[in-house]
Amino acid sequence: MSRQISEAAAEEERRVLGLKPVLAPVHRSYGEHPSQVYDLWPAEDPDAPLVILLHGGYWRYNRMHLTPFAAYLAANGFTTVLPEFRRSGGDGGYPGTFDDVALAVDTIPAGRTYVLAGHCSGGHLALWAAARGLLPAESPWYTTDLPTAVLALAPVTDLAGAIREDLSNSAALELLGGADHAESRLPVTDPLTLLREKGSTGVPTVVLHGAADEEVPLEQFGDYMAVHPEAELVVLPETGHYTLIEPGSPASRAEIDVFARLSRHEKG
Repeated sequence: MSRQISEAAAEEERRVLGLKPVLAPVHRSYGEHPSQVYDLWPAEDPDAPLVILLHGGYWRYNRMHLTPFAAYLAANGFTTVLPEFRRSGGDGGYPGTFDDVALAVDTIPAGRTYVLAGHCSGGHLALWAAARGLLPAESPWYTTDLPTAVLALAPVTDLAGAIREDLSNSAALELLGGADHAESRLPVTDPLTLLREKGSTGVPTVVLHGAADEEVPLEQFGDYMAVHPEAELVVLPETGHYTLIEPGSPASRAEIDVFARLSRHEKG
């Protein structure tokens, strides 16, 4: 089914996604594939906390819409990395998208502690990356070298729920390679499924969403919290889905405080 949104939500989407992209001062590769690249906005302080930011777009679209927010984080004291990765509709989806996110977070920090963040489907990928320690040890994505902390902004947390709700025209099915493969791939790609038996990732986790989000069903956030009781839920009143990544919005200012708090966690 297609989701109906209000005119106010539609205007918010147009406003935020219509912001002019901000070119990064540094552009590098983390792998050999053309999509395995990242933009880097260094903060003024060379010892500033590091944030790795995973973009949304329902696993289909590129990172450019998130460049204004990445630049905003850097201007507020966080050295910010915005990776690209292979995406659905090209040569991404399962397993390429997951291969790339794992490679990016394993290599870009180069031993530094970092906060991993993501918006919408990027929030899904951030929560998944923080749960890689729950994967079977034989999985190529398994690792115990996890982020210092995670901030998921209006994340897709439940791929099975996204399939049931047909979010963004079967985006989750496309990510997993279609209906014939989805069920068998959920156990290693879905944060909710990974947590059901384990209960915690061991990574300090904040799920933040706007109470007026019309893009991602609110059940996504509640269902995730039910299986990860150690996570923290932050709800911003009168806040929509895209305002979370709008530089200078009240939501973005609140997020700066959360990033600062999470960046002070010591890696276990």
